[in-house]
Amino acid sequence: MMKKLMTIVISTMLCVALFAGCGQAEEKELTGTIDEIKDFMFVITDENDTPYSFTFEEKPEGLENVSEGDTVIVKYTGTISEVDPFEGEVISVEKTE
Repeated sequence: MMKKLMTIVISTMLCVALFAGCGQAEEKELTGTIDEIKDFMFVITDENDTPYSFTFEEKPEGLENVSEGDTVIVKYTGTISEVDPFEGEVISVEKTE
């Protein structure tokens, strides 16, 4: 009986952990100027002159429509940092007016 109860408890905990990990990631935005575009990354400098590097495997939507020097809004999930590598996904890059 005890083995059966432990199996049920462990199975329930694993299911909860699985569903918690599959939740939708929070979408964030950063507005800034494109300083550099390469085949695998681009750099955006925000209004405080802080540069952020965004890496990607597939070109994000809209990146082909912008150039260095353009002011853009980058939509992404994950975490950005001045010093640490980008951890997340770039959803889109949109030129502002």
